[in-house]
Amino acid sequence: MDLLTELRLQSKFLTISIAYLGTKFVDELDYNLNEDIDVNRFDSLENLKDHINSQSLFSVPDVFLLEIEDNISEILSFVLDLRENPLTRGISVILLGFKSNKSIVTQTFSPYVNDIYFYPFNVLNIQERLQFIFKFKIIGNKTSLLDKQMAREEYKMPLAKRFFDIMVSALALLCASPLLVIIALLVKLDSKGPVIYKSERAGCGYKIFDFYKFRSMKVNADKELDKLSALNQYAINGGNSAFIKIKDDPRVTKLGAFLRKTSLDELPQLFNVLKGDMSLVGNRPLPLYEAQLLTSDEWAMRFLGPAGITGLWQVSKRGKSEMSDEERRQLDNYYSKHFSFWVDVKILLKTVPALLQKEAV
Repeated sequence: MDLLTELRLQSKFLTISIAYLGTKFVDELDYNLNEDIDVNRFDSLENLKDHINSQSLFSVPDVFLLEIEDNISEILSFVLDLRENPLTRGISVILLGFKSNKSIVTQTFSPYVNDIYFYPFNVLNIQERLQFIFKFKIIGNKTSLLDKQMAREEYKMPLAKRFFDIMVSALALLCASPLLVIIALLVKLDSKGPVIYKSERAGCGYKIFDFYKFRSMKVNADKELDKLSALNQYAINGGNSAFIKIKDDPRVTKLGAFLRKTSLDELPQLFNVLKGDMSLVGNRPLPLYEAQLLTSDEWAMRFLGPAGITGLWQVSKRGKSEMSDEERRQLDNYYSKHFSFWVDVKILLKTVPALLQKEAV
């Protein structure tokens, strides 16, 4: 019996409590969000402040969802107060804005909030983010694996790690630019479709971002995934698995097989590193269909560490068919708890020989 079912049977089912400031998007969100999410609406900042002042440790909201337009200074002051207040400093803050002020909002609030969505946004992405928070709320009441403080924490990129990522990714892109152009031309000539494959991935803290690779499969390959589920090497004896790995995948193009074997299809992810979506070293950001299966109390730890291009599982057993679903998840969890600058350096040094895989996966 899984954790969520057990809690329901015990009549201890929990919900996410959201304090929502604004009137423009709340109806759309309220209609689309599921029953696990309880939205308390506030039409003014003063009313929201009064509400916070009347709360205790056990009744404070789990998430602040704030609309932002021209009230940038007022919202910034409010968010800074939240971060200074011991009662609210660990609570997730998500902003909903408009693309007309995207640049200034992003620059002003990125250091202080957990996510920023600009209209028109995908409500499903916001719901996925809230569900991640909800899962950790349950975990905090069920097991000592993650205590309440850890469940609330957000991974913050160490300054040295971020500086290293920017310098190395920028230098690598500069040096590899002729190769990037050549690969782009070859992909275009090899098969119909876009040069860059872009998909939504869940990274650190279940934050969803656009993930870049050189396209190595035929167009609409994702739609054929269900037909190939029996070939998944992680699904032992026909069982279910969060991860997917298919040997000699029939969806892969001829050029794509070479790009994957040499890992050259991963080069565009240097742009993700430069943007700050992920790091050079970390846990692999997952497709949403995989990530939604990894929010159990035992395995959600992987999302509390940085997302990266390479990591422990890539240099440990990548390309080896005997690597199990559980082994990969344990490696991800281990890195989340023990990563450091020198661990990252060791992983990077081991990545080069690991690039030449033994299997076409």
